[in-house]
This record gives sequence, structure tokens and C-alpha cells, in this order.
Amino acid sequence: MHPPRDIPWHEGSWLNPPEHTHTDGTDLLVTACGRSDFWRTTGYGFVRDDGHALLTDFPPGSATEVTFIADFAALYDQAGLLIRVDPRTWIKAGVEMSDGLPHLGAVVTHGLSDWSLAPVPDWHGRPVTVRASRTGDAVTIRARCEDGPWRLVRLAPLAPDAPAAAGPFCCSPERDGLQVRFTRLTQGPADPALHLPD
Repeated sequence: MHPPRDIPWHEGSWLNPPEHTHTDGTDLLVTACGRSDFWRTTGYGFVRDDGHALLTDFPPGSATEVTFIADFAALYDQAGLLIRVDPRTWIKAGVEMSDGLPHLGAVVTHGLSDWSLAPVPDWHGRPVTVRASRTGDAVTIRARCEDGPWRLVRLAPLAPDAPAAAGPFCCSPERDGLQVRFTRLTQGPADPALHLPD
């Protein structure tokens, strides 16, 4: 992969400002509002669009990465990378607590949300990077823990002409007080292929 460019936190714009933010060295600490989430209808019957995301432009041919510490405790505590076109068209990918374990997952929303999860218990409390690469009519989402191998999480549709933004997000659907440490936001060229060489 091409080396990314660090994006300072102040270059992003908040979608739904969180309860509190502050910097700790180069890290950004975000305290989520209680009962915040991104979801549309499927399975639960409600629409939530009040999660927190610090967004920058996500043009075609680019890739955005977010690194954070996956230190969660309550059901549905979550953080990662959000790609946003409008309230009915977005993708979130990252780590979320479910059934007492951290899970790597993604929600792709085009009017209605879906959800995919895979348990990653050994990622708890460690740095996780989520990468979204935009080429043609698709976004390729990968993730890794620390310097481990990249895992392909999702290939999802995104219209080539859609004006999109991307950046770190967090939500706390079930409680107050979730704090997430984000350590890096970067952007660079899109990945050259869906399947990367070893």
C-alpha cells in the first residue's frame, strides 16, 4: 500500500458533535453521548443518526485510514471509520462489543442497514486500524490489529460520482461515558487491487 498522509484532527468537521473531546499529545480522546448510534430500520424498527463522526473529503481514487484503541466494555460500544454520503447512504466499519466480545464488523446502509460481524477477542485494548479504499463503484474495507496482516472486511457499493466524506466515528447505544482514543487519521491513494500481495 502507498504511504498515507497524516490529517490533523482540526481539518475534520463533526457530524453530531460528541459530549466532549480533547487532545492528548497527538491523540484525540472522544467521549460519546449516551444512546448515540447510526442505524436505519432493519431488524430493530428505528432510525438513529446521532452517532459522532469527524469527517473529511473522501474523493474517488483515495483511501482513508483511522487508528483507535479497541477498549470497550458495554454492549454495542463501537468505534472505527464512517463513510458518509447522506443520512440514507453510509458505511461504518470497526470494532463493536457484542455478546461480551469485541467483534470486527461493518454496516452498509442504502436506505436500510445491514450488519456483519466476526469475533476478534484478542484485539481488545489494542490499536486497530480500519482502511477504506475507494475505486470505481466500490469501497474496499480492510482492518488490522497493530502491525498484523490486513483482513478484508467488506466490498461495498458506492456510486462513482457520490460526494462522500470519511473519518473516525464512535457510538454508545446503551450507556453514557464511552471514551475512545483515536491515534491517527490518514489519507492516500486507493489500493491497486481487491486482493493485495502478501
